[in-house]
Amino acid sequence: MPTRAFVLVPWLKSAELDAKRKGQPFRSQTARLEEALGLAAAIDLNLVGNAIAVVSDPRPATLIGEGKVEELKGLLEELEVELVIVDGHLSPVQQRNLERAWKVKILDRTGLILEIFGERAHTREGALQVELAHLNYQKSRLVRSWTHLERQRGGFGFLGGPGETQIEADRRIIMERITKIERQLETVKRTRELHRKTRREVPYPVVALVGYTNAGKSTLFNRVTEAGVFAENLLFATLDPTMRAVSLPSGRKIILSDTVGFISDLPTHLVAAFRATLEEVLEAEVILHVRDASHEESDIQKHDVEVVLASLGLAGEKAEEPQRPIIEVLNKIDCLPPEAHDAVVNAAARDPLTVAVSALTGEGTATLLTLIDKLVVDKGLSVRIIVQPDEGALMAWLHEHGQVRKRVSEEDGTTVLDVNLSEAEFGRLEKRYPELKGRVEPVMAHAAE
Repeated sequence: MPTRAFVLVPWLKSAELDAKRKGQPFRSQTARLEEALGLAAAIDLNLVGNAIAVVSDPRPATLIGEGKVEELKGLLEELEVELVIVDGHLSPVQQRNLERAWKVKILDRTGLILEIFGERAHTREGALQVELAHLNYQKSRLVRSWTHLERQRGGFGFLGGPGETQIEADRRIIMERITKIERQLETVKRTRELHRKTRREVPYPVVALVGYTNAGKSTLFNRVTEAGVFAENLLFATLDPTMRAVSLPSGRKIILSDTVGFISDLPTHLVAAFRATLEEVLEAEVILHVRDASHEESDIQKHDVEVVLASLGLAGEKAEEPQRPIIEVLNKIDCLPPEAHDAVVNAAARDPLTVAVSALTGEGTATLLTLIDKLVVDKGLSVRIIVQPDEGALMAWLHEHGQVRKRVSEEDGTTVLDVNLSEAEFGRLEKRYPELKGRVEPVMAHAAE
């Protein structure tokens, strides 16, 4: 039986005024509530109610005022609520006091996101990152579980020394577990680095999908790669990078990487813990910024994503030079009314780095692949090779280890191939097929186009 849950959005007037003064985007109350409900729906909860609490003066003890606490207490009892999700950051004391007042379990925004991460992470690295973030979160909240400071009896070292408080013992256990996970993560990261080195030897550039959560990245990934990646209308549907090879219109191949969705107001320690899930973006030659063109606050979501990209050195003033191309993919145009649909498509057509698509129907995806084809730079050597009719094994080897960009069958039965090979693979080709000497010549990288 799903837990009966209630979503509460504290609306801080001071935060709104501060954002307006700085000229920063600020989400409306309805948009905040909609996103909070989306987060809650991402895990198995029975949502029985919601409310927005306007907070003029945040209270250190409970965040919201006493009157609102009492008002909500009656409502929560009436609805038989078991869990209240507060879409904001609560201090340990605020969380404990609200639990006592309402006699229910409380999850703040950070705690809820961690719950979602725990359900969505499937790889070894993802699971470790989730546990690490969870432990760092729990470390500061031990006061919730232990309201007393009674001394434990002395015991063996691993049970806690003489006079050690329960909080101290728990904190020590958590710190030991954090240290162990950090060591395990280093091993996992080294393994992934080896995988990346292997991919670099193959002349397949990486193209990464990024975007606000629920913008449709995984649906677009499935459309382009014809893969069966989990794609639901849920926030944080994808947590672990998924990679697939995709053939471009020219015949070249790329590796397309689907990444975790970005979200606003993500706690710093969560961003740090999940930075590894964005490592594929740092390797990318082209970045696809997928936006939900049908969302009322699409521009604000764009700003949030750009802030994260800037923190990674991929956009803004701190961007690496030369700056890698970022294609803006305006997704979900099928959700727009006809006039708005046409306006978005026409606006995208005027911008060389913008494409309007519908990942659901496939509209615009061919245009997107053509644009990627133009932006991806060939690496390695482009050569023209004459293959004799009886050299089937050579033909198969070239298709497996290189990018065959052009193929012409001659009247005498020979086949002329324009192939892109990494320097390492070209060396292997010369060693494996010495009889090719005299039948290989360099060719311009884009001659096949």
